[in-house]
Amino acid sequence: MTAGRPLLERLRNAGISPTDSEELRLQKSLLFFATGLISLASMVWLSIYWQLGPRFSSNLPFALQLLLVGNLLVYLKTLNFNVFRLIQLSLFLFTPFVAQWSIGGFITASGISLWALLAPIGALLFIGTRESGAWFFAYVFLTMLSGGFDYYLADSPSSWQQTVPTQTTAFFFALNFTAVSAIVYLLLRYSDSEKHRVQQRLQEAHQLLQIEQERSERLLLNILPAPIAERLKNSKEPIADGFAEVSVMFADIVNFTRLAEGLTPQQVFAMLNKIFSCFDELAEQYGLEKIKTIGDAYMVAGGLNDARSDYTGALADMAIEMCRLLRDDANINAMHLELRIGIGSGPVVAGVVGKKKFIYDLWGDTVNVASRVTSEGVPGMVQVDELSYRRLRDRFDFHPGQTIHLKGKGNMVVHRLIGRREAGAAPGA
Repeated sequence: MTAGRPLLERLRNAGISPTDSEELRLQKSLLFFATGLISLASMVWLSIYWQLGPRFSSNLPFALQLLLVGNLLVYLKTLNFNVFRLIQLSLFLFTPFVAQWSIGGFITASGISLWALLAPIGALLFIGTRESGAWFFAYVFLTMLSGGFDYYLADSPSSWQQTVPTQTTAFFFALNFTAVSAIVYLLLRYSDSEKHRVQQRLQEAHQLLQIEQERSERLLLNILPAPIAERLKNSKEPIADGFAEVSVMFADIVNFTRLAEGLTPQQVFAMLNKIFSCFDELAEQYGLEKIKTIGDAYMVAGGLNDARSDYTGALADMAIEMCRLLRDDANINAMHLELRIGIGSGPVVAGVVGKKKFIYDLWGDTVNVASRVTSEGVPGMVQVDELSYRRLRDRFDFHPGQTIHLKGKGNMVVHRLIGRREAGAAPGA
């Protein structure tokens, strides 16, 4: 039983090409199955007929076997399925009528022409609904032609009459109807089983596709803000937006290059990954947009693609929390690293540049100011520019403003953040 299964599987898949569609695969498999059923049934039919007494020539069933198998071998050689299908259906259609005419009439042959019904049914399964109509019309025409012959020639003295016992005739009427019905049922059952199998494979492929799509979505959202990712998927137009006022923050690890000289690449990566992963969680907690990391610098912004009005305050709270984490949490900052943090506010241009390995980035004077304020800052302190200070001064305490020289900008007043003011406290300097 186990040894026969691979053989049956090979026969079921014979002549099927990897490039065939699922529908064509099913049609080929059904036609192979139908050919096997009819070949087996014709030999069983003849042997039973002989056992019951009548001795008709076996030439026709034998010729049918040769034609069916021969056409099958030619198909396996040429792989011309259209020709193979046409010949097999023609054999299904004409052979039963030829057998009936050779035996006698419709009654004498016990309605053997009913087997020809397998041709239009097969055409429906192997070709399609529209094409099966011609085969059904041919079946009806041959059936009416046979009935006409029986009607007009039944009483003819020259008509050949074959003596077949009434019991045998009745038995084979039942046998022919049962056999044809069984083959039709098996073909429909097999077709439905294969369709369910194909549907299951499609569902599995769809589930895998959904998993991959969700994974791709997550990866894309890890690179781009959600609104930008959606626009990138739905449009090929360049993405560039202007924002009248945005707050940008840079956080730079003090003396990182010198400290990293004594570490292995794996240790450097592990240290940065631990610190920046905590910063990512804070950015998500405060509803801010991480833009990118640049070496040992971390860039985040507020006021992009959202309706939050207090994004500058959120940046200030995040900056304070970043400093606290590195100061108090030895698990995150075992090397006692310090940060320089700078915040700048103003107009920016935001967008996606390029077509490969793209990132969402910001450009403009505000970005330059935030970067310069950071590089000129004091370790462990948060410095903000004048516009950011005006947005924060009612809720946060600051040291008195200081004038510093920024490369490319000249002298500029900056303010060092102390912390969020307690409720009811008077404004500080």
